[in-house]
Amino acid sequence: MIEYPKECILNKNGPVVIIEDDEDDQQFLVEVFQKLNYPNNIKFFFDGTQALEYITSSHESPFLILSDINMPKLDGFALRQKLKTDAELKNKCIPYLFFSTASSQKAVIDAYSQSVQGFFVKPNSMDELEDTIRTIMEYWRRCAAPNDFV
Repeated sequence: MIEYPKECILNKNGPVVIIEDDEDDQQFLVEVFQKLNYPNNIKFFFDGTQALEYITSSHESPFLILSDINMPKLDGFALRQKLKTDAELKNKCIPYLFFSTASSQKAVIDAYSQSVQGFFVKPNSMDELEDTIRTIMEYWRRCAAPNDFV
């Protein structure tokens, strides 16, 4: 029988960490999450450094991370690498998804080579943004997790 680390818990009620340096995009996301009425708190960070500090110091495990790619200080790829290579953080089992306007074949290949769980291009309309966020949230809320079998 395989034993999984106790820390490997998908906290479906945990906060959604959004790393986004554009205030307008943050406001659009606030509106969409309010409309969709998920119970998760939303935690915004302007750069990867702030998000990393929160993730490493918080006792609460986030539900998932939506990260932009191009940000000041610590970009989305560098943050993903830090989370993936830190044993303690890796055991938190937090789904990491890119949510960016920086869509190119190279960016998508680079993202998946770092084992991200999704790459979403920011939509141009509020309706499309709502559909995308709903799809992401519903997918991960329905996903089986190691802690579902305890």
